[in-house]
Amino acid sequence: MNNFNHYYDSETTRQVISVVVLNEHNVLSRIVGLFSARGYNIDSLTVAPITDSQYSRMTIVTTGDKRVIDQIVKQLNKLIPVLKVNEHKNVIEKDTVLMKFSIDNNLSDIDVIARAYHGSIQNVTDDSIIVSATDSSSRIMNFIKVMQKFNPLEVVRSGIVAMER
Repeated sequence: MNNFNHYYDSETTRQVISVVVLNEHNVLSRIVGLFSARGYNIDSLTVAPITDSQYSRMTIVTTGDKRVIDQIVKQLNKLIPVLKVNEHKNVIEKDTVLMKFSIDNNLSDIDVIARAYHGSIQNVTDDSIIVSATDSSSRIMNFIKVMQKFNPLEVVRSGIVAMER
């Protein structure tokens, strides 16, 4: 698990919550509305359908003290389209980033650094190169920081996906 707690006071913790919901319209807005109505922040949100089912899995990363996290879980469980809510304690987390650079950069340096972060060159055109990396969120943040020296033209992150060990 990543150590993000140094960004917050000692009472505030980072929590990964997965929510299985019916895959129907308006569910995402209802869940986001639950967070915004109570002033809770969503640090990361990913949603994808569960294969061969009528459900989707939402992975939400949020922060708060124990009371806030408990409140969030209770409120999520009250929503009609929600089937299951899990507070993950021991998870594998992955985050993906796509970065575009000018072709004028040293491609071998970019490739070597990307490989150190489980990444690789995905596309090369006459004008630009696109690199992807998939790793823990803290390592992806570090990768983005390291790659700033190559002056990225664009940076896009996926959001966190997580699975309990």
